[in-house]
Amino acid sequence: MDLIIVRGIFILVLTACAYVLQPFDTQPLVAALGGALFGGAIILFEVRVKQISLKRLIGAAFGSVLGIFGAFLMSLVIGQAAPEGSKTIHFVQVGLLLWMTYCGLVVGASKGDLLNLAALGGIFGGEKAAKKSFKILDTSVIIDGRIADVAETGFLDGILVIPQFVLRELQLVADSGDTLKRNRGRRGLDILQRVQKMNHLSVQIVEDDFPQVREVDMKLIELAKMYDCKIVTNDFNLNKVAQLHGVQVLNINELANALKPVVLPGEVMRVFILKEGKEYNQGVAYLDDGTMVVVDNARKMISKTIDIVVTSVLQTTAGKMIFGRHDEKMYASGGDRSPQRKPENATMEHSS
Repeated sequence: MDLIIVRGIFILVLTACAYVLQPFDTQPLVAALGGALFGGAIILFEVRVKQISLKRLIGAAFGSVLGIFGAFLMSLVIGQAAPEGSKTIHFVQVGLLLWMTYCGLVVGASKGDLLNLAALGGIFGGEKAAKKSFKILDTSVIIDGRIADVAETGFLDGILVIPQFVLRELQLVADSGDTLKRNRGRRGLDILQRVQKMNHLSVQIVEDDFPQVREVDMKLIELAKMYDCKIVTNDFNLNKVAQLHGVQVLNINELANALKPVVLPGEVMRVFILKEGKEYNQGVAYLDDGTMVVVDNARKMISKTIDIVVTSVLQTTAGKMIFGRHDEKMYASGGDRSPQRKPENATMEHSS
């Protein structure tokens, strides 16, 4: 809001100056209108420059200086070879200056991303390090809530960036007429408050928006490109699209799958048989992390905790599935049922 006021004052001052001074011998009202348009163009230029990375700005400035220097040398040669005072020569010199300056600006900006500012040290190295520590949170990962648990463990550091358009989307969900959506939105707001209270993390709300982009996912990708940082999400589609655009993604679902307990064929584990499986004489159990365990010869053991032998492990896009077998003879004979491996999360406590 303060920046809008400052911009408005700047345009008014420029308009008043043009009205009083009347440049190019124009009428006062025409001069004032020209001053207002010129002020608006400056504001538009300032907004666009803010969205450009430091490397591109340095590349554009360096390219412009080289273009001006080259145009100056060529103008000297042309001036010596042509008669003095020729308007054509003056036009050629001005056109050459504008042409080489423009080419230097565009080429320098396009090649600016190749600069390694960290090698220069000082403020340049610090600027790159700060950008790399930014992590943008999207709406889905905020509503999911697991990001707060991960942050509390200390594995997540740096600055968490919350775009203003994500907050607007979260507020729309919280104000929804659907009870389920409303509860999810309010939980997301509670998660943000919980993360803001963590001392080892810094939460920053940014006002940057991209009006020409409608989809929130594409806005997140453009923002990540601008700040050269990563997106934290659990949205499968956003994950794939961001990778196509060269933006790094931290997927909470992939992290959860990576932290699931590792079991090998032949190991013994204890599970709670919750329900009947799809195939004949199968039982189904779940670990605390949601991993499905399909057990052969366990249909009669529903609602019981039994020991099984792992036969295979299947990794799918939806997660991990464990297949095991229950030995009825061992269970009936009262043999040693103490498992060789007792993961804490191997007992199912909830029901489907």
